[in-house]
Amino acid sequence: MRYRPITAIAITLLALTVGGCHSMNTLVPPNLRPPENVNGSLDQAKKALQQATPCCTTFADFSYQNVLPWRPQKFVLGPGSMVASLNGERSYFLSFSLPREARLPYRIAFKSELNGRWLRASYLFAPTVVVLDEAFQPISSKDIGLCEHMGWTDETTGAFGSAEINDPRARYLVLYSSAKQQADSTYWEQSPAAFSAEAPVKMAAAGTFKVPHGPDGTVWLGLMDKTYQSAIDSAICAKPAEGNGVLSTLREALPLPGLGGGNDGKTDAAKATGTQNGAASTAPASNASNG
Repeated sequence: MRYRPITAIAITLLALTVGGCHSMNTLVPPNLRPPENVNGSLDQAKKALQQATPCCTTFADFSYQNVLPWRPQKFVLGPGSMVASLNGERSYFLSFSLPREARLPYRIAFKSELNGRWLRASYLFAPTVVVLDEAFQPISSKDIGLCEHMGWTDETTGAFGSAEINDPRARYLVLYSSAKQQADSTYWEQSPAAFSAEAPVKMAAAGTFKVPHGPDGTVWLGLMDKTYQSAIDSAICAKPAEGNGVLSTLREALPLPGLGGGNDGKTDAAKATGTQNGAASTAPASNASNG
């Protein structure tokens, strides 16, 4: 009688296994399953932006009460945030007055976080920065290029970028995402700890791809500090150029006999032999003259 519960459990597990893929997906927790539609969340975000009512159509309509943070701070852009319509382009936005105490030139740091639970179903908010003068007229506009950096902490992990303020007329800054940015993508290296989109329990050990840009997300910005400067200096912006291999690199760096090309090894040996023979033939002549 005591074996009946064990037998029942075994039968249940066997039935689930025989059930095939559908049963296998049932056994995998929902938070570990790959997304059925990798573009679903991005499509929903684009739809939500288009349904929002813009508050501003010119830079003079924005509020500049907030001063640009003295170090990068976190801002979340999405449904509920203010929307601007600039030249027919819709975007969530942030606006700041620039610190008068900062000495020119100075740099502003940016970081976008992956928006999504699955790496291959995520997207990034890619910022566009407009610098304005005291009359709210644009001085410069720049789509910020993002570069990936995977650090030891959340603060040093994400897609980083920067912009320089060097014009003494600069008074205000607006951050939004242009149509060009929203249609672009950022190079990304596959993390060894990321789950593969093809199989729910298979780890993707290597690979590269591009993360699309989206209309919303989490962005950090503020005056550059050492932490962000270090992350930007070490960030990966594109796929590294392929080399000629380890052996070829060693041959160029260490021209040792047997590793170098051509007859360099033989030449070195011949030089050494010639030097020894020359020394041996000169010695008797020197002794004869001394005698």
